[in-house]
Amino acid sequence: MPWDPIQYLRFNSERLRPALDLLAQVPLEIAEEIVDLGCGPGQIAKILKSRWPLALVTGVDRSLEMLEQAAASAPDIQWRQADLAEWRPDRPVDLIYANASLHWLNDHDTLFPRLMGYLNPGGYLAVQMPRNFDRASHQAVFEVAEAGPWSDRLRPLLRRNPVAEPEDYLGWLSPCAQHLELWQTDYLHLLEGPDPVAAWTKGSLLVPLMEALAEAERGPFLASYQRLLRAAYPPDASGRTPFWFRRFFMVAQL
Repeated sequence: MPWDPIQYLRFNSERLRPALDLLAQVPLEIAEEIVDLGCGPGQIAKILKSRWPLALVTGVDRSLEMLEQAAASAPDIQWRQADLAEWRPDRPVDLIYANASLHWLNDHDTLFPRLMGYLNPGGYLAVQMPRNFDRASHQAVFEVAEAGPWSDRLRPLLRRNPVAEPEDYLGWLSPCAQHLELWQTDYLHLLEGPDPVAAWTKGSLLVPLMEALAEAERGPFLASYQRLLRAAYPPDASGRTPFWFRRFFMVAQL
């Protein structure tokens, strides 16, 4: 069950807002080379190209399905398929932009200083990662994964705390950054339709878990998850479902 650009883009406006909030805090005036690390279907890479039209913009993603969708609408951007954990630029770049991608990787204590080492002097590392893992949208996934007959297969895939405390990133990045901004934002999304929170996570958090399940198991797994979410996220009087989502941001200058 590969990454599905259509499912991911179902909540495009909600997912785009933190990406733009991050970009607004990057004070880079001139850039020759930019990398969108974990570019997905490419909408942010196109915005990066629009802001820095003279720069060489490269979108990097592991998902061939995402890259195919991205390349179809932006031939002026370079697209590269790569495992983000192993990616290295051919030469130092001016901006590494990573929106909702680096929480999939481990060892942040070495990952983030390493990424800083790929920048030109004065360049920027701009990162946004979800920090919603202690909330019902994610805790329900862990509960269903642990409780079912699939637990042995899913347990190794569960990422309970993939994003460390902000203080940890301050400690890891301060020695290599001449300027560092860290902040968190809680976004309120008013979602529509049946089981909208499950539809949201189906485009991101659930992808590796559903891929590990047999086709006959996916329906029961999703049904159990949806039952828990209906109790945790009831619709309001307007029929929409309030969904709070916390995100963590950083902008570090080499």
